[in-house]
Amino acid sequence: MHAALLTAPKTIEVRSLDEPSRQLGESVVRVRSVGLCGTDLKIVSGSIPVDLPRVLGHEMVGEVVDGDTAGETVLVDPAVACGMCRQCREGRGNICTAGALLGRDRDGGLAELIAVPARNLHPLPSGIDVAVAPILQVLATCVHAQRLTSIFPGDAIAVLGLGVTGLLHVQLARQRGARPIVGTSRSASKLEAARGLGADMAVAASDDVVDSMREVASDGFDLVIDCVGSIATLAHAVALARIGGRVLAYGTIDETSSGVFPWYQLYFKELVLTHPRSANAEDFPVAIDLVARHAVQVELLISHRFRLDDAASAFETAGAPGAMKVVVDV
Repeated sequence: MHAALLTAPKTIEVRSLDEPSRQLGESVVRVRSVGLCGTDLKIVSGSIPVDLPRVLGHEMVGEVVDGDTAGETVLVDPAVACGMCRQCREGRGNICTAGALLGRDRDGGLAELIAVPARNLHPLPSGIDVAVAPILQVLATCVHAQRLTSIFPGDAIAVLGLGVTGLLHVQLARQRGARPIVGTSRSASKLEAARGLGADMAVAASDDVVDSMREVASDGFDLVIDCVGSIATLAHAVALARIGGRVLAYGTIDETSSGVFPWYQLYFKELVLTHPRSANAEDFPVAIDLVARHAVQVELLISHRFRLDDAASAFETAGAPGAMKVVVDV
């Protein structure tokens, strides 16, 4: 079979590999399409070290070709949990201490076939196009994040960063009755997309964005969702939250400098700060149902498509300004 491998930092090669064999408790999936995300880009750059060579890709959808559910179209949960550690016993396999992520710790989906634990497969209804289905893995992580915090009808919510995840959070918050929902981005096209997907207001990100957004919610926002993942944007989130409010730090912050941060405001406002990671098994059916019912739109979030043979170009495009979700069709 053919697969796209990371053979050295910033080096993607398409090679021929042996087909995987199914082990006890596994199914073999013929991969149809794979989404690329920021984690993949960090692995390619070398900032997240992995054993090489490695088949990348963890946002994947395909068809079971060997297993108890052969013929079924499935979304793959890429987080492989041990099922035995304390976190797994608590039902929190997303933070399993002995877990692995397909595409990082084990070979991922940028291959024609992949063997995965059968319990990690979620059936897709026929009404969902497999061409856009990889985004459902991302949506599941957003569902998981919002399940960890309170959102009540009429809550004022700010979403910082309107990339793929920010636009998904806008739609999820809308489904939960939040009003108003205000999003920020430096991209005019993403601001326009946010308005079309349910944001009541979309504000251009700038140095005075906090002052601009306070005009919408003078007492502060009930919940601020940081989808950028930087010390600066998390500081903005703390500044924008009302006294007694909540901050959802969805974006992953990997900066090593402490930077300037309003620690006193975190204390003074008695804010609840939540930092979610990945998704649990129960989050996937929720994400699938939302898209099947057309309650969440995902088609507009795909900006580019590539074939497996052109995977190197796909990664270059995914890291370029203006790109949204880049999908590789296998």
